[in-house]
Amino acid sequence: QVQLVESGGGSVQAGGSLRLSCAASIYTYSRYYMGWFRQFPGKAREGVAGIDSDGSTAYADSVKGRFTISRDNAKNTLYLQMNFLKPEDTATYYCAARDGLLGPGSWHYSVNYPYWGQGTQVTVSS
Repeated sequence: QVQLVESGGGSVQAGGSLRLSCAASIYTYSRYYMGWFRQFPGKAREGVAGIDSDGSTAYADSVKGRFTISRDNAKNTLYLQMNFLKPEDTATYYCAARDGLLGPGSWHYSVNYPYWGQGTQVTVSS
């Protein structure tokens, strides 16, 4: 019943910017908590940023001041604006969704999100 499709990944030089998008096929999208996660090779998926149904945001310390999560409820779309990219940002990025009817959860734990996109690769070169 829920489908998430990421786009916008690619290769960029250090210091550059990318904007990731997540198109959400969710009828009650505005009700959902949304998050961006990333996965480094050989490591578990980790939280990058979260945004709740009220628009409140949270960020991992590693991306604060550089990344911005936002949502356009009219377009059923989630965004991650990534500025001042670093080589250590290289990862596969995923969007995730949690129905707000389930209640709040810790945004940075992947187990709290039942729905996931397929991922989009971000590569930052020095």
